[in-house]
Amino acid sequence: MVELQTPQLDSIFHALGDSTRRRMLFELADGERTVGQLAEPFSISLAAASKHIKALENAGLIRREIHGRTHLCRLEPGPLASAHNWLGFYERFWTERLGVLEQLLRMEDSGKTTDPEGDDS
Repeated sequence: MVELQTPQLDSIFHALGDSTRRRMLFELADGERTVGQLAEPFSISLAAASKHIKALENAGLIRREIHGRTHLCRLEPGPLASAHNWLGFYERFWTERLGVLEQLLRMEDSGKTTDPEGDDS
């Protein structure tokens, strides 16, 4: 069963709803990064980057470790599984529609379609 009312799912989709945060996650897929390294491609301040990182942390998507003055961020992909499961439930609707579209296109390619007004031409 798909969970509709989970605070974690809400925070995951909130975090993924921002392109800056999605890019940060993409960068973290290659390995840990400092806050400065995550901020660099966006020309944003460390404070702004830290707010984005906090949203990712709240969703459980990253973990931040502090070593002296350096904040290292690491991807935590586990929570993405719950978002994937939620989306997967709806995948069947797209699959069905794409299947119907494929059938229609194959019929059209083979010349088996009929005119909606009744003329076969």
